[in-house]
Amino acid sequence: MAVEEIAGSVPERLVAAAVTLLAEEGPSAIKVRSVAAACGLSTMVVYSHFGGVPELVGAVADHGFGELERGFAEIPVTEDPVTDLFAMGIRCRRTAQANPHLYDLMFGLSTRATYRPAAGAGARLSGHSPAFKAGYAHVIDACARLVASGRISPAEPEVLAASLWSYVHGFISLELADHFVEFEDPLTQVLVPMGVTFCVGLGDTPDRALASHLAALSR
Repeated sequence: MAVEEIAGSVPERLVAAAVTLLAEEGPSAIKVRSVAAACGLSTMVVYSHFGGVPELVGAVADHGFGELERGFAEIPVTEDPVTDLFAMGIRCRRTAQANPHLYDLMFGLSTRATYRPAAGAGARLSGHSPAFKAGYAHVIDACARLVASGRISPAEPEVLAASLWSYVHGFISLELADHFVEFEDPLTQVLVPMGVTFCVGLGDTPDRALASHLAALSR
């Protein structure tokens, strides 16, 4: 990775270098020395901006959530909140497939993550991270629109969002771990039926739920 390929402020350059190392070599590559070298900087620069590897990893996770939020913001808001929500689920899957190691860090998984964001006062772990909350707000908003649409039984948008978030990321985690190798297309053969069943359980009709999910696939 050439130094000139990394642009931005010093913290941004360090995070970008860490993200690239993570994608190319895995979490064990995120070391103060390797990240500093990728930017052509001294190790003291890393310590002065982040304190150490755990804090840098937290910034890397925030970077991932920032990318996810921007992806959610690009999804058009339509009159069909189910389509919008499933489009967000598809975007989450694409993000995970693009950099599985980054996804693991973002969601606190330890199968690939050698380092975890530091716990303690001031730590920004997943759900406490402003970067996470900014992206997750899109999900809650779409869930609120779904409740207001009358397509499902009355529900708290926050509870609905948490349930949807759980099944989508459960699917993604299992897919990354190769649990769906027997399926030619896990997205349409597993995730779509899960989503339809989820919506029907909430009170939607099977035909309408399926149509909404298929509409998201065509985006």
